[in-house]
Amino acid sequence: MPHNVEIFDSTLRDGAQGEGISFSVQDKLAVVRALDELGVSWIEAGNPGSNPKDMEFFRLAGKLRLANATLCAFGPTRKKGATLEDDPQLQSLLAANTTAVAIFGKSWDLHVTEVLRVSLEENIAMIAETVTFLKGRGKTLVYDAEHFFDGWLANPSYALSTVKAALDAGADRIVLCDTNGGSFPNTIAEGVEAVLALAAGQSAIIGIHAHDDSGFAAANTVVAVKAGARHIQGTLVGFGERCGNTSLAAVIPSIEIKLGLPCLPAGKLELLYDMTRRVAEIANVPVPDNLPYVGAHAFSHKAGMHADAIIKIHKSFEHIDPALVGNDRNFLMSEVGGRSAIAERVKKLDPSITRDHPVTAALAQKLKTLEAQGWQFEGADGSFELLVRRELGRHKPFFHIDAYRVVSEHPTGETLACSHAWVKVLVDGQHEIAAAEGEGPVNAMDGALRRALARFFPELVKVRLSDYKVRVIDGIEATAAKVRVLIESTDGINVWTTVGVSADIIDASRAALVDSIEYKLIGDMENNT
Repeated sequence: MPHNVEIFDSTLRDGAQGEGISFSVQDKLAVVRALDELGVSWIEAGNPGSNPKDMEFFRLAGKLRLANATLCAFGPTRKKGATLEDDPQLQSLLAANTTAVAIFGKSWDLHVTEVLRVSLEENIAMIAETVTFLKGRGKTLVYDAEHFFDGWLANPSYALSTVKAALDAGADRIVLCDTNGGSFPNTIAEGVEAVLALAAGQSAIIGIHAHDDSGFAAANTVVAVKAGARHIQGTLVGFGERCGNTSLAAVIPSIEIKLGLPCLPAGKLELLYDMTRRVAEIANVPVPDNLPYVGAHAFSHKAGMHADAIIKIHKSFEHIDPALVGNDRNFLMSEVGGRSAIAERVKKLDPSITRDHPVTAALAQKLKTLEAQGWQFEGADGSFELLVRRELGRHKPFFHIDAYRVVSEHPTGETLACSHAWVKVLVDGQHEIAAAEGEGPVNAMDGALRRALARFFPELVKVRLSDYKVRVIDGIEATAAKVRVLIESTDGINVWTTVGVSADIIDASRAALVDSIEYKLIGDMENNT
């Protein structure tokens, strides 16, 4: 084995069964490339018998030259009463032309008699015959014992007999599935130990496949590994049916760093942060901010005492060095953050700044004043950096908005509502006027502003708004209350967030938009010098 623990990613099969997840063929190929670059051992790429899209994917995927991963097609055991040669699902597995296949069979007698509606003996035969058939055609065989832990609790002898049928037929991997996601860690450990005893003396590797319906997927996976499992299944970001699958991004570091069992090729663990985001971007879902190890908040510190302690000794409030997984610590800027945290952030722009520097004191006071007025910078890294640059005297605006107008139309009838914006900007003594139409006032203003600036800064064509949030700061004032607008922007590579506050939602949006553009232009200028 190249690694102590095999990683089997099911993003393209089990993950694709999650609500709101839909992959095109090109999406699936892009996910395969990302997972292979990360260094996972196995990629379960779909069920070729379920739809033509998956079969087209397997045709194209066969041309990929993968450095680390083995592609695996997925399907069920033969149908009841069917011959192996005539079973369409088995024929589609062969047609996928992968060197490995994963098949699932029933371990819970309830499913055998009430779902499949076959005898317990017929189910055993279906498992054994399917494994024998596919092994006879040269396939590496991963056998998923579906609902194993529910079956083991209900009828342990029968659940183990289904596993023994797969083992005796030559399965290379036996994967115990907590399909309903309801098992507790002690049940997982006991079940894994029972199967390891059953498989003693055989070459098959025992694995775990957990779902998160009780919030135990990561814990159950780690417990299974501690009990002796050496093959873990999940999806990199954790999405999947119902509450999702084990997030591999959340358990790989625990197994590698804390159990000392390598899961990825040497040097690949530090790619985990970036690759998790790449796969999430392809799936068009966000990486949860609180996802362990690789979430945006995984190493964020806000309390002043915590930040001060972290600066003195990292392990005081961090369980690992974030750089091990490609992440970074983040000091959240707020009135409770403290001078140590502020100084640490400012050092990225000016290494001479210390906790006791006058600039640090001035920024601390300014943060308190602005947050009392409704501003919040802990989630607005772009606006905070601009605030620091202004305090350091290192910011000269690239442009100035002389005037702007936003008009929204709400016609009656079938005509859709729309918004129009007009903007007049000044850049190096030159005026430019532009207008745009948008689906809403902020969309229209964003379009008009970037259109006005495009002649001077063509790189802005790459920038788009990726998120927009509004919060009423003081609901007591009702419609006269101030609002805080957070805008997330991206140029396709970097992501940054800016903030604006005003009693006028359009003006708050304007402030956040201006900061967003200024932040992008400063970054480009410094990267080109």
